[in-house]
Amino acid sequence: MIKKLLSTVLMGVILLSGLPLGCGMARDDVKPLKHLRIGYQPSTHQIAEMTAMEKGWWEEDLAKFGVEKVTDKEFPSGPPEMQVMAAGDLDIAYVGTTPPITAIDKGLEAKIVAGVQTQGSALVLSPSLAEKYREPEDLRGLKIATFPPGSVQDTILRRWLRENGLDPEKDLDLRLMTGGGDAVSALMADAVDGIFVHSPYPEIAEFDKAGKVVVRSGEMWPNHACCCLVVSDKLIQEHPDLVKEILKIHIKATVYNVNYPDEAAQIYAERIGWDADKVKQSLKLWDGYWIYDPYIELDCVLEYAKTIYELGFTDKLLTQEDLFDTSFYDSALQEILTECLG
Repeated sequence: MIKKLLSTVLMGVILLSGLPLGCGMARDDVKPLKHLRIGYQPSTHQIAEMTAMEKGWWEEDLAKFGVEKVTDKEFPSGPPEMQVMAAGDLDIAYVGTTPPITAIDKGLEAKIVAGVQTQGSALVLSPSLAEKYREPEDLRGLKIATFPPGSVQDTILRRWLRENGLDPEKDLDLRLMTGGGDAVSALMADAVDGIFVHSPYPEIAEFDKAGKVVVRSGEMWPNHACCCLVVSDKLIQEHPDLVKEILKIHIKATVYNVNYPDEAAQIYAERIGWDADKVKQSLKLWDGYWIYDPYIELDCVLEYAKTIYELGFTDKLLTQEDLFDTSFYDSALQEILTECLG
């Protein structure tokens, strides 16, 4: 894991050296895609999408394929984002790795093509309860807000509770929230005892003195997958060279953020409307990592699929072939290395 993360930083030196990222050719048997539609969430996990948009890379790098317009749409969490994608209204999506599992099980035609981020969520309790917290057993009987079934946070929390002898349905009162902001608001209003959400919301809760982080998701499930890049099967089948270029843009944006985290924080702050200094502090406190390699997440996602199936949220146990297409990452990375190294 560490070697792969370090290779990301090394790639940043290569990719940011000013060398071109290469070009592909659009297929002749279909009309060019003129409008690319991207889904994302207002999380520091997915700043790669925001950086590429802010820098103009989506439109500039995809113009040679006939793309004239790129728009993005914000979603509070992954499940509603996947519903919109299943309806055919998104071409690609930055999303947690578990919502595509349940969506694909229900008929979404799409694949995970790249990693985006690992870890980066946390359990926050109200200040008084945080002082008393020592072990998972201390959560018995508490009202904990998290995202809907099928989300990364719900999946990790339920698995961790079960591993520690707690029944998520009987021993706790899990309150489902549509977004991190709603969860923080519920904690501030004393409507819940705690929240389990993704960054920057745990840090927001601490900054606003609404609660205190007691367990980070990397402690619950070390190196767990969180966010990924999903592409529709239609785009894969009709515009494969475009998909490969999308991977290159994602890689470029990710390594830029890794090398320039303060600028990434500024981009996020301006997009979301949050204080830049607080975003920078959040990125110092979280336990997340920005990535692009789908293989880093593969084993964990398959474990997610097993957990979700055992929880009864999918009708069948999905496989790597059902969920992933790593060929575009392999091809994009090979082209980048070939062009940059000679």
